[in-house]
Formats: sequence, structure tokens, C-alpha cells
Amino acid sequence: MNVKELKAKNPVELNERLTELLKNQFDLRMAKGNGQLTKGHVLTEVRRDIARVKTIIKQNEAGNK
Repeated sequence: MNVKELKAKNPVELNERLTELLKNQFDLRMAKGNGQLTKGHVLTEVRRDIARVKTIIKQNEAGNK
């Protein structure tokens, strides 16, 4: 997801996206532990997406204060 798309979302949508990404990260970690994860780069991409969403959330909070 692009940063522009994330900035256009409201805080509720961002929190929903964050929850979705965290669940996805958990599933990928479990698959990696079981040896079922064949594409290891997907886990890295999810981690970076989580960081992007958290950054946008913090920026929105700082801008509202």
C-alpha cells in the first residue's frame, strides 16, 4: 500500500489495517516456524507495512495536538 493511500485514510481505517497486518505477520511467523514459508521476503514486506502504518498514525496524532 502506498504512503499516499495511507495518508488519505482516517484513523479508524488505519487501526483496522494495522490489526490486519499484525494478524498476517503472526500467521507468517507461524508458517516460518513450521517450515511452510517459502517466500521469506513477504514477512519483511509485512513488517515494513506495519512500520508505515504506525508512522502515519503517529504523524496524525502529532498533527492533531
